[in-house]
Amino acid sequence: MADIAPFPALRYDPDKVRLDDVVTQPYDKITPQMQDGYYKKGPYNLVRVILGRPEREETATRNRYTEAAECLKKWRQAGIFVQDPPSIYAYCQRFLLPGGSQMVERRGFIAAGRLYDYPERVVFRHEQTLAKPKSDRLNLLRATHAHFGQIFMLYSDPAQTIDSLLFDNAHYEWQEVKDEYKVLHRVRRIADPATLNIVKTEMADKKLIIADGHHRYETALNFRKEAAELPERCLKENANRAMMTFVNMDSPGLVILPTHRVVFGLANFDPGKFMEEAGKLYEVQELGAVDAAKATKSLAESGKKAVSFVAVTKAGSFLLITKPGSREEISSEFSTRQRKLDVVNLHSLLLERTLGISREQVTNQQHIRYLRNAEDAIAAIKGDPDVNVAFLMNPVSIEQVREIAFAGEVLPQKSTDFYPKLLSGLAIYALEDAC
Repeated sequence: MADIAPFPALRYDPDKVRLDDVVTQPYDKITPQMQDGYYKKGPYNLVRVILGRPEREETATRNRYTEAAECLKKWRQAGIFVQDPPSIYAYCQRFLLPGGSQMVERRGFIAAGRLYDYPERVVFRHEQTLAKPKSDRLNLLRATHAHFGQIFMLYSDPAQTIDSLLFDNAHYEWQEVKDEYKVLHRVRRIADPATLNIVKTEMADKKLIIADGHHRYETALNFRKEAAELPERCLKENANRAMMTFVNMDSPGLVILPTHRVVFGLANFDPGKFMEEAGKLYEVQELGAVDAAKATKSLAESGKKAVSFVAVTKAGSFLLITKPGSREEISSEFSTRQRKLDVVNLHSLLLERTLGISREQVTNQQHIRYLRNAEDAIAAIKGDPDVNVAFLMNPVSIEQVREIAFAGEVLPQKSTDFYPKLLSGLAIYALEDAC
C-alpha cells in the first residue's frame, strides 16, 4: 500500500530571504498578473523556476526549462537554500472560508511518496488530465531533476492518529507565511526516528486519492520510465518517489469549493430557446434579479434534494432542477455512480446535448472557462458580450470523490476545487540529493 519516506529537502534559508518573498501558488494557478507580482518580490522567487519567462529566443538547448535548471544551480551555489537531513514536515493551513467568517484549519504532512501505476490500486485519480500541462511539467522535471510543489494526496484515518501525533503539542516551533489569499501556512520539520516510524507504519495500509496534482503525478510516472533507462543509479532510484502532501480525508478541515462554468463564443445563442430546450430535462424556476449570495443559497437548498444548477443568461437567472428520469438520458458509458454527479449531468445534458459543445472542445477549453467565484461568473454575463450563459454549481462532496475514485472512475475536468492550494517552495525535493 502507501509507502512514504523522509527526504533531505532543500529549503529557503531564512537568514538569506524572507519566505513571503519566495513562495508561490501552484504553477497552474498563477495568472500573468500574479507572475508579475512574484517577479517583483525579489530575485529568488520560485516563479523563476516553475513558471519562468524566457530571457531570449528559445531553442532546443536554451529555453525556459534550461534557464530554470541554471537558476536553481546558481541559487544553490549562492547558499540561498539549506539542506535538511532526511525529514518529513507537518503542514497546516489556517483560513477563512471564501465569503464567510468561519476559521478553518487543514492539517497534513509533506513526505516523499512512492509512485504507483493506477492498475496497482494504491493511488487513485478522480479527474481526467490534459496533454499540454504534462508535457510542460515533464520538460521542467527533465531539466531540473527536482520537485518544487507537492502532489496533494488524500488518505483515510477516522481516528486522526497521524494528525494527533504531529500536531497536538502547543510547544512546537513553526515556520510561517501568509499568502495572497490571507491563508496562514505553517510548517515544521520532523526527523525523530520514532515519530517517522509510526507515521510510515500507519500509512502502510492506506490507499491514496489524488486531490490536486494529477498532471504532476502522471508526469512523475513518465519521468520514472525515462529514468529507468539512465545510467545514474541515484536518479533512477529516487525517480520512484515524488514530493507529496498527505491530508486525512476524514478531517473536518477538508474543504471542496464548487467550480462554476462560463460558456462563451457560441454563434446564434438564444437565451429563450436555450431555456425552452433545457425545460425538456429540467424543472425551470425563474429567480429574477438575484445576486451571487442569493443564487448560491437557492442552489444549495435545491441541491439537497436533486441535481440542480443556476443558469444565468442576459435574459435572467433560472434554477434548473432535474426531472425524474432525466438521469437515464445520460450516455450509458457513464456508470450509475457517475450519473449521480452534478458535473456529469451538466456536461452530458446541457453542454453537449443542448448547447452542442463537444467533449473535445471541453478538453481544449473551447467555449468554456472555469471560475471559483460565483460573483465573477455573474459579472461575466453582464460585462462580456461574448459570454452566453454561466452555470453556478454546487460542490462535489468528499464522499462522492471517494466513491468515484475507489471505483476506478473519473470526474470531468475541473470538477473539484480543494481549498486552499498547497504553496510551492516550502520544500524542494532534488532527486539526486536523496542518496
